Amino acid sequence: MTTNNESLFVRAQRTIPGGVNSPVRAFKAVGGTPRFLVRGEGSRVFDAEGFAYIDYVCSWGPLVAGHAQPYVVAAVREAAGLGLSFGAPTEAEIEMAELLCKLVPSLEMVRLVSSGTEATMSALRVARGFTGRAAIVKFEGCYHGHADGLLVKAGSGALTLGQPSSAGVPAETAAHTLVLTYNDCNELEATFGAKGDSIAAVIFEPVAGNMNLVRPSQEFVKLARDLCTRHGAVLIFDEVMTGFRVGLSGAQGLYGVRPDLTTLGKVIGGGMPLAAFGGRRDIMGCIAPLGPVYQAGTLSGNPVAVAAGLATLKLVQAPGFYERLSSTTNALTEGLARTARKHDVAFSAQSVGGMFGIYFRTQPPTSYAEVMQCDKNAFNRFFHAMLERGVYFAPSAYEAGFVSSAHGEAEIAATLGAADESFAETRR
Repeated sequence: MTTNNESLFVRAQRTIPGGVNSPVRAFKAVGGTPRFLVRGEGSRVFDAEGFAYIDYVCSWGPLVAGHAQPYVVAAVREAAGLGLSFGAPTEAEIEMAELLCKLVPSLEMVRLVSSGTEATMSALRVARGFTGRAAIVKFEGCYHGHADGLLVKAGSGALTLGQPSSAGVPAETAAHTLVLTYNDCNELEATFGAKGDSIAAVIFEPVAGNMNLVRPSQEFVKLARDLCTRHGAVLIFDEVMTGFRVGLSGAQGLYGVRPDLTTLGKVIGGGMPLAAFGGRRDIMGCIAPLGPVYQAGTLSGNPVAVAAGLATLKLVQAPGFYERLSSTTNALTEGLARTARKHDVAFSAQSVGGMFGIYFRTQPPTSYAEVMQCDKNAFNRFFHAMLERGVYFAPSAYEAGFVSSAHGEAEIAATLGAADESFAETRR
């Protein structure tokens, strides 16, 4: 008997490439049929069959306060009632910019855009305009959106040394991108020693989340800051994922390192399409209409998205918010690791704030190469076993997971109960 999810997937593939509007949603990495979701409530989502799942995707990070959070929904309704879009300045945009600059100390000026890809693409253009240089340093496994010059060894995409990891990207465009090993201080220092005068910017995720979760070493983060300062390059923290996910000042607050530019997204839109890039005043002053670097967007600063973001950012400022979020996430990862040991499954897990990673290897990875050592087949078996038991993890072994403030002891207990049975199946 064909399920509603299966029927919808067949129908979607007639008019949408692969049946989805973002590749990982197609379940190709894990096999099976994607779940078509119809609503969310707190820590749970509900699919076209009416089944409920404890959700650890959280719209890939934005829903730090959970699905359909009443205060956020009320803000969206109020804003929508006044108009969906103006293409003109609004006071709410100013409030958002002021709040971002207040909460993230490295931000002196901010521009709002509509997506994380737009934010990182624009930040790199500004860095090149400011320095007059062309080369960009990124790190293997870090994903910074689908702009041409960044699709080189990007996350879980196809990897070919020195070539773009997407068709349609000219090799000459990719040639300006230098790809290094995440957490490799020697390689980073050697690259600056050889090419420092031509490097416009170094961009990286200060907690990687697109090759599963990988922590940087404090030495690596500090070295990137020191080398950029010494050679006049722009240090860009891509905090589209980590911003307001791992702490109130993002990952830069945790590591005590001040980047020159920061990209933000996901949480700052509260589930609506909103992102931003910002940083030093002298660099941001290069952007039109103040300077020669052009960037524009019809829906930038959309009033409904800004309203959702402002409401979400008010919630995360509540006393103890991140302490509780971190505690819940730690309880999940520690519980999963403990349960895996019970079943003698090679497994490890870790978390930072409301982000977590699970790995079918004995130790958490520190680089893309180590991520690739994980047992992908074991993950796929575990993923489907958990899905059958009402727990929705990301449908890929190369994606971080997320916990919201709507998750609590009951959700963690139910998840660990499902994991006890699922790890037993994973061994077979």
